[in-house]
Amino acid sequence: MTVLAVAAGLLALGLVLRVPGRVLGLMLVLLWVAVLLAHLVLPAGHAIARTLGGDAGSWGAVGVVAALVLGYRHVLALLRSRAKEAPQPVEQGVFSEAELDRYARHIVLREVGGMGQRRLKQARVLVIGAGGLGSPALLYLAAAGVGTIGVIDDDRVSRSNLQRQVIHTDARIGVAKVRSAAAQMIALNPHVAVEPHERRLIAAEAPALFAGYDLILDGSDNFDTRLLVNAAAVATGKPLISAAISQWEGQISLYDPARGAPCYACIFPERPADGLAPACAEAGVVGALPGVLGTMMALEAIKEITGAGASLRGRLLIHDGLYGESRQITLKRAAGCAVCGGIGGPAAAG
Repeated sequence: MTVLAVAAGLLALGLVLRVPGRVLGLMLVLLWVAVLLAHLVLPAGHAIARTLGGDAGSWGAVGVVAALVLGYRHVLALLRSRAKEAPQPVEQGVFSEAELDRYARHIVLREVGGMGQRRLKQARVLVIGAGGLGSPALLYLAAAGVGTIGVIDDDRVSRSNLQRQVIHTDARIGVAKVRSAAAQMIALNPHVAVEPHERRLIAAEAPALFAGYDLILDGSDNFDTRLLVNAAAVATGKPLISAAISQWEGQISLYDPARGAPCYACIFPERPADGLAPACAEAGVVGALPGVLGTMMALEAIKEITGAGASLRGRLLIHDGLYGESRQITLKRAAGCAVCGGIGGPAAAG
């Protein structure tokens, strides 16, 4: 008890005087050495030895245990210091300090991590349309750190777009949508590259354009363009995430016959009759609905690129915004599909 009291007094005095930790440690070591020497030098039963308590063996054991504990803590601190200083092998030479901070919430996700974020940075994604669906998809792809994002659209920003096309602003009315979208994406994340294609997508040019990207997102607003996009995606073997909206309802799926899933034409082989699938300008659409489906498109793209979770490949998700309901339909390839019938992979009657 006497030795413990002296040790406590030394610690208290050191804290009050703000003595460095190493000096305090040295003082405690000197106290231990003095006690141990007293037991070794003084004869057994000496008054000082009795006051100090214990014997040489017990105080020697205390010193050994303390040395082991301090040594273990020192080794741990050394390993932690080296771990902090050493760059992660996945991220070395890939991410700047600013990017590591920006994507930290992705990197800590078990399903994404450093390797998944690296795949996002190296990915090339093409988005068809910078309108209602394209707006949120483009913003979230940029925010997620997709390295190269292409966007094709020949339209210009109009005031009626702003109710749902959140990538554009009132100040950019009259500006080409791809230019407006590119400006907003770079403002959100300057670490991504944006490739604006200010033109209408045509069948003759689509395959060559698609060949330069890893993944296609179709946010077009008409059936003819969706069929064109699907045909080009099938021809180039690119997975296609396609969504459509009308009024309060939307749908989304990942079409990929090269990997066993149906193509868009397997499910929708013919253009619907006039009036059955009116455009948003005719039927109307609640402004937040394309936000929901467009964000789903970006989420599916992130999953497809990183390999996280289960994609919508072979499944059609239908979302009813008016009643807050979602349901899924399993999709199968059509054996006689005129677009993907010759592509390898399992096919069944749709």
